[in-house]
Formats: sequence, C-alpha cells, structure tokens
Amino acid sequence: MFDSLAEKLQGTLQDVRQHGNLTEEDVDGAMREIRLALLEADVNFKVVRQFTAQVKERCLGAEVVGRLGAGQQVVKIVDEELTALMGGAASELSFSPRPPTVILMAGLQGSGKTTATAKLARLLREEGSSAVAVAACDVYRPAAVEQLVKVGGQAGAEVYNRGAPTPEHDPVEIAAWALERARADGKDVLIVDTSGRLHVDEELMAELVAIRDAVKPHQVLLVVDAMTGQDAVNVAESFAEAVQFDGVVMSKLDGDARGGAALSVKAVTGKPILFASTGEKLDQFERFHPDRIAQRILGMGDVMTLIEKAEREFDEDEARELERKLRRNEFGLDDFLDQLRTIRKMGPLTNVLGMIPGLAGHQLSNMKVDEREIDRIQAIILSMTVEERRRPELINGSRRLRIARGSGTTVQHVNRLVKQFGETRKVMRQIGRGRMPDIGALMRNR
Repeated sequence: MFDSLAEKLQGTLQDVRQHGNLTEEDVDGAMREIRLALLEADVNFKVVRQFTAQVKERCLGAEVVGRLGAGQQVVKIVDEELTALMGGAASELSFSPRPPTVILMAGLQGSGKTTATAKLARLLREEGSSAVAVAACDVYRPAAVEQLVKVGGQAGAEVYNRGAPTPEHDPVEIAAWALERARADGKDVLIVDTSGRLHVDEELMAELVAIRDAVKPHQVLLVVDAMTGQDAVNVAESFAEAVQFDGVVMSKLDGDARGGAALSVKAVTGKPILFASTGEKLDQFERFHPDRIAQRILGMGDVMTLIEKAEREFDEDEARELERKLRRNEFGLDDFLDQLRTIRKMGPLTNVLGMIPGLAGHQLSNMKVDEREIDRIQAIILSMTVEERRRPELINGSRRLRIARGSGTTVQHVNRLVKQFGETRKVMRQIGRGRMPDIGALMRNR
C-alpha cells in the first residue's frame, strides 16, 4: 500500500533527520523532493502545491530552521499535514434512530461496488448490526445479481433480489420494494447496490437520483478504484456535482503503490474516505483512519490497526494458555504453528510487519515475505512426531532426513525451521519474563 510514495517520502525525510539543524535552503530542498514524490504518486497538482506550501510555512513559522532536532520536527509537521490532507479524524457512518438505516452505494462499473457492498455488510454485522440486508438493483451488468447473492450470502446478509434481470425490471422499483421488505423483516441496515456505467453520464446520474428519492438513504457512499489515481478523483468530483454523496469507499487500496486518489479525494471533493478495501477477501475491509495511513506512509507503523486485527483473531482463552506456556517454558512447535496461522489471518505478512514501529520503512523495503513459506513450515511441523514438536532438540540428523522426506522439502528447509524456532523461543521467553526483545538483533540475524 503506497509503497512507491512511502519509499520516496521516507528517503527524503531520512535525509532531513540526519541534519543536526536546518537552513531555509534545506527546507526548500526537502519541499522540492516531497513535491516531486507527490506528483509522481498522481496526487492532484493543486493539492500538492497547497500541501507543500503549508508544510513550508509551518516549518519556517515554527522556527524549525537553525534548531537542534529540527529534522524530527519536520517529520512531525509532514505527518500532521498528511493526516489533515486525508480528512483528519476518522469519519463515521450515521445510523438512523428508527431502523433500517439505508445506505446507497454508487460508483462506476468495475470500481468494486458489489464486492464493497458485501464487505460493508460483513463489517457492520461484526460491529453489532445483526440484521443486515442488501438490495440487488444492478439490472444491467450480466451476472451482477448472481454475484451479489453469492458474496452477500458469504457476508451473512440477506439478499433481496427479483431474480435474473429482465428488461421489465426497474431498479427504482426494486429499491423501493427492498426497503419495504427490510422494514417488514425488522432489518437494522439495508445496503442498496446500484448499477454502474463505464463512464459518468446523464442516464447513470438520473437513475441514482431516482433511487435516492425513492429510498431516502441516510448515507450515500461512492466507491472508487484507488488504482486509477486521478481518474478516481475526477469521477468523485463528477458525482459530487450531480449526486450529493456523504463519503468514499476506496477499493483496491492494497494494490495502490502510489496513493494519489487517497491523498487527493478529500481535498478535491470535501468528502471523507470512510472505508478502504485492503484485499480480495471479504474480511479485508476496514475503516479509513487518516492518521494511521499517514504513519504507514512515513514508516512509523500502525500499532492501533495491528491491535484491532489481533483482537479479532486471537482467542482470549488461547492467549491465557499461551501466556502460561511461555512462563513455564513450554512453548513448542505446535504453538509456533498456531501463532503463524493466526497472524496469517490478519492479512498479508508484509502488511502486518509494516504496521510494527521499527520494522516499517527502509528495513522492509527490500524484504519480500513469501506466503508459501508458511505452507512449507506447516508441512514440516506436521511431519514431526508429537514429541519432536514438543522437544525440537530431539531432532537429530536422521530425524531431519525423515521429516524432510515426509514434508516434501529438504533437510536445509528443516534445519532453517529448527534454527528459526530456536530464535523465536528465545524471544518468547523474553516476552514471558516481561522484557522487550531486541528487534534490531532479530533483523540482523535473518
């Protein structure tokens, strides 16, 4: 996410940090590099100009120039201005005091609107809206209804649809019918998935206005494809002029190495980003926190999102049992595999590592985490006996050969796993004793 932009900004700010104090020329040089990085990231040029002017004004106004620790102050100012650029505090959905709350989803064809509808339904159910329904109002795109029925069902939402689309089907009538059903069924939330077009046109806008007037939604969300950069911002601007929307859902943010859309859309349209899709799976969907995104871009990690992901995946009883094993030095390879599986549920490993302060940024810029390595580790561990998993020190040369053959790997793979587990066990012992492990040493020993 934003890899290209993050690398350039972190490199520029690293140079700034290395100065004991800064001259006005140093600030000008840094602003030129930041301006170039943002333009290459496809950020709107007006936004770039305003952003760099604001950062420079604050740097000079705060009398950063000529002071010790000036580099850190510049980083702090850039962080604060990036956060403000993307909206400041995270924005929340507005819920109606009288259910159902109606959410209208809009966007162009191919923006990921139908998938985002299902992902939002799943997130709302997780957060306590137990009765969520979605309305299939896309009667033009082939298989759109079937897709929503499938992903909506996987999200645990009831899908209101009129069956296979026919020329007689009117999306406005379907939306009104779905709302009546949601009221009758006592639903908490109704999410209306609408038709898209390949481009913004009058017909699309007229239909959206008609659906909006028919169901009177409490929120209108615009889904835009983050990977289209400035095109996404232009689309958002066009929708803002024709159909007043309340917030943006940024799809495919995980594939956006530049970040132009996410950094521009709030400044251009005045509408905040509420949610971001961070992967293909239904659970890879999260609330958009500008401060956390800014910290990720600047290599500061994202502790809060990491904690929230961990809380969703880690079972309380299992955590207590793990703590007991750590204190008694009983942490074995089965426990090691359980932890890897749980961490894997939190998302791609590179993303998870990037949320850890001290590991983000340059230390990970050249590290490629092979997700298949976990499959290999699992095969090796499952090829061991119960006693070997509990006491890896028993694994001698002949046992390693047997394990390698049983797992379809090599003795070198087994050796590497045993060594990595030994290092992990040392870290776990330190944590169990209430000490922080030496992250730097771990990185050097990779």
